[in-house]
Amino acid sequence: METDDKKLISRRNLLQLGTAFIGGGVVSSIGTKLVTAQITNHPTITNSQEALQALLDGNNRFAQKKRHSGDQSYSRLQEVAQGQKPFASILGCADSRVPSEIVFDQGLGDLFVCRIAGNIATPEAIGTLEYGSLELGSKLIMVLGHERCGAVTASVKKAEVPGQIGNLIEAIQPAVKKAKDQPGDKIENVCKTNILLQIKKLKSSPVLAELVNTNKLMIVGGYYDLDNGKVSLVS
Repeated sequence: METDDKKLISRRNLLQLGTAFIGGGVVSSIGTKLVTAQITNHPTITNSQEALQALLDGNNRFAQKKRHSGDQSYSRLQEVAQGQKPFASILGCADSRVPSEIVFDQGLGDLFVCRIAGNIATPEAIGTLEYGSLELGSKLIMVLGHERCGAVTASVKKAEVPGQIGNLIEAIQPAVKKAKDQPGDKIENVCKTNILLQIKKLKSSPVLAELVNTNKLMIVGGYYDLDNGKVSLVS
C-alpha cells in the first residue's frame, strides 16, 4: 500500500502541471523559472468563512433581483487574462439552469467552476479542485446540487440509457441506497444525500484534507431551488 507521502501531490509537481493550464493563465514558464501573475480578488476575503458569506450574499442579490453582476467589465477581462485568483470553487451540475457565476452574482475570475452532471466528484474533478485550492488559492469548495436534477432522477428510476450516461447513474446509486428510507420527496432526498457523499469523496483527497485540517479550505454543500433561485446549505 502506498504511503500518504506518495499519495500527496507535491507542490512542485502541481506547479509543473500549472504550465499546461494555458487557459488558466496563472503560471507560465520562462526558461527554467516559473512566474506567477499577481491578481488579487476580493481583498476583504481572507478566510473560508468570508468566502462562503460572499457566495451567500451574491445568491441573495440574485434571488432578490438585485444583481450587480460582480466585475464583468472589459478592464477586468484584461486583468484576469494575465492570471487568476478565485476566492471559491464550485463542483456543480452541468444543468444549463444553474450557472454558478450568475446564481452567485460574481464576476470574471471570482469562481473556479467544475461542472458535471450530478455534481459527481470524479478523479478528474477532484484533481481540478485540488489545483484550484492548492495553487490558485481558492478558500472554499461548494458542492452544488439542485432541485429536480435529471441525473439524480434517472438514477432513482434506474433508467436504461445509452453510451457513457450509465456511468453517471451508477455514480449516484450510493446516494439512492442511502436515502431510500428517508421521508419526504425522494428526488430531493437523494440529491441532498448525493451532495454529502461527494463532499466525503473530496475530503478523502490527501491534498484537500490537508488544506481543510490547516484551516485553509472549507468544503460545504449547497442545494439550488430552481423555482426561486435560492441556495440553501446542506449538512
